[in-house]
Amino acid sequence: MSGPAAGAAHAATTSDVVCLGESMVTFLPSQPGRLADVPSFSRAIGGAESNVACALAAAGHRTKWVSRVGADGFGDHLVEAISRYGVDTSAVERDPARPTGIYFRTATDRATDTHEVAYYRAGSAASAMSPANVPAEDALCGRILHLSGITAALSDDCLSLLHSLTAPRPGRPLISFDVNHRTGLWRDGDAAPAVLLDLARRSDLVFVGEDEAEEAWGLHGAEAIRAALPEPGVLVVKRGAEGATVFSRPRPGSRAAVVGGPETVTSVPALRVDVVAPVGAGDAFAAGFLSATLRDLPVRDRARHGHLMAAAVLTVPGDLTDPPARAHADRLVALDDTAWETLRLGPGWTAAERATEEVPTP
Repeated sequence: MSGPAAGAAHAATTSDVVCLGESMVTFLPSQPGRLADVPSFSRAIGGAESNVACALAAAGHRTKWVSRVGADGFGDHLVEAISRYGVDTSAVERDPARPTGIYFRTATDRATDTHEVAYYRAGSAASAMSPANVPAEDALCGRILHLSGITAALSDDCLSLLHSLTAPRPGRPLISFDVNHRTGLWRDGDAAPAVLLDLARRSDLVFVGEDEAEEAWGLHGAEAIRAALPEPGVLVVKRGAEGATVFSRPRPGSRAAVVGGPETVTSVPALRVDVVAPVGAGDAFAAGFLSATLRDLPVRDRARHGHLMAAAVLTVPGDLTDPPARAHADRLVALDDTAWETLRLGPGWTAAERATEEVPTP
């Protein structure tokens, strides 16, 4: 997008990032173990897209969360809790006929066989989102619209909404899409791979884990994933503890695209982190990458900001935490490669005023 249309669209934006998707009240276990053995739970909030919105708002960006919740106490809690992060929740609709979704989970890593999640979200208010009840002007009023594959799995109406929002149109914001493949959410698991691939191809910036790509598409390695997804101007392949590989190329009309030259491939190692709870890191990484994208930082720095946001969440018990101060994060991002690769971050590191966490390799 360029010329007068671009100027008009930019002038009409009211948010830096709009995040659309379901949030639920999350019940976190008081101790490790099977759900059957956990005696009590504490209440929190969870939702990939609202997690990104909250992290970006805490980092100083204008964010909006678009969704539906029930006209119930859990819906009240979600809207109030997300609003406290500074997120605009004015586009969240209340549904008197459908409940707010909730879920319970164990304390273990989502990727392990011992991890359990019990969802109570079938027929939820958010699963009724559709082009008919989510105004396009609410979803498309930002510089970036962030979506995820979780929404596509909720219902046919939700999938229709994502198809509508990712369709080419004048003044379309940058579409950010996190594949977020969750096999347990799909009513028809056989449909998931094609649906997710199609949505990713319709997007400008895509986040996908190597493990997700292998499970959903049978693809192995970053190069194979890029070959299957040539359309996005920026493709971020997350490689777990190994880091992230970013494929980027100039895309005319995309404000957040890398400018100039042929496609570049940038690999950025992950940080050494003393993990407290292995949840929420993917959403935090996306928030850090998007924050740096909004600031037009180089690709390497975008990925490093993603790793730092992820490290902030990994060193606390829940899915959300305050990110490091921008000046502090910028100092860490500016470290040379050796210092970056030997940096070690543990609980409380985001409160530090200076980058004192660097630990030499033993």
